[in-house]
Amino acid sequence: MGFPQTNGMLMSRQGSNEENSAPPGPRLSFTVHPGKGPYLLLVHGFLSSSAQWTLNLAALSNVCQPVTVDLWGHGKSPAPHELNCYTTAGYAEQFESIRTTLGAEQWFVCGYSIGASLTLNYAHNYSKRIIGHIFTNSTSAFTDLNQVDGWHDSIRTSTDKILAGGLAAIEKIPVHPKRAYTLPKPVYEALLADAEFLSPIGVANTYRGTMPDTNILSIAGDNARPALMCWGTKERRFAPLAEWAVAHMANLAVVKLNTGHGVNMEDSNGFNEAVIEFIRAQQTS
Repeated sequence: MGFPQTNGMLMSRQGSNEENSAPPGPRLSFTVHPGKGPYLLLVHGFLSSSAQWTLNLAALSNVCQPVTVDLWGHGKSPAPHELNCYTTAGYAEQFESIRTTLGAEQWFVCGYSIGASLTLNYAHNYSKRIIGHIFTNSTSAFTDLNQVDGWHDSIRTSTDKILAGGLAAIEKIPVHPKRAYTLPKPVYEALLADAEFLSPIGVANTYRGTMPDTNILSIAGDNARPALMCWGTKERRFAPLAEWAVAHMANLAVVKLNTGHGVNMEDSNGFNEAVIEFIRAQQTS
């Protein structure tokens, strides 16, 4: 498998020339895991948590220092009331704050599902800070804008139900971790435990602030950094979107894995191997 390469792997614990200042207000919870090499930010999906990377951290630590982060209202992160925190721009500010806190001039980022929407937008707007980026199946990133517009009524209804019903209402959402019982047991149990801490405000604001803001169709052709799509081919609804990405997204390499939506969890070995090879390719010229 041949990947695009770059000579831009610059990382320093001492910091960059930018001011290491955080955006005002709450901050996302993140954890730096042991490893060697550049940092890799791992961004989970909706109703998930950083626990979804449980089966990936040890292998990835051979080529990078994994950094897991929890989205607003998920895992250990707070759930701000301000909707601007939940936009792709709001998340990008948080990711930049993490990067400067770590003192990394550049790093890798990897997003899963709605997390992929966030990292794809971030990689576009902060391309000079990206060595390379990885993403998995993400309907929210590649869905037609007309369909996104059609989500608004559904978002309002879902938000009302969540704010009124709390965790019981969140459990009824189809992608709630309790329905992911086919995942490997360590991941399933960890996600189920973290689901007890999901914030109704955070989940509702994700619907209102994040989901309408995730589409990347207009910027995909401008992708400036090497990218890897780990495509779980069993998820049929994503197939035409993945094919669109292959046809239109610049600097894109693709690895097909025999999984559904839960790419990095359903085939952790295949995902780990693909990401490791991709990271190594960016460090050679």
